[in-house]
Amino acid sequence: MAISHLSSIENVLAQMRAVAQAASSPSLRVDEAPSSQGGFAAELQRSLQRVSATQNAATNQAKAFELGAPGVALNDVMIDMQKANIAFQATVQVRNRLVAAYQEIASMPV
Repeated sequence: MAISHLSSIENVLAQMRAVAQAASSPSLRVDEAPSSQGGFAAELQRSLQRVSATQNAATNQAKAFELGAPGVALNDVMIDMQKANIAFQATVQVRNRLVAAYQEIASMPV
């Protein structure tokens, strides 16, 4: 069950990465001058990387606890797993809002 949960998380993250990559493609850019900050697509990409890193760190810490590594406490593992879960849930909500906004814009008459 945990493996299917992780694979569904990875699937959603892959979809969000694809959206971020599509948003940063040159054909979709409105401004032709390169932005020093990278704009929305770059921020979305950085956000996805932070969520992924949080999930990977929590998973690694859980594995270390399961293997009996010294210095890894159960309460730290549980807190990190919850942080990763909350970050993922927030990311899913952002994705849902982006999709809803896209659908609303796409349905507007020209």
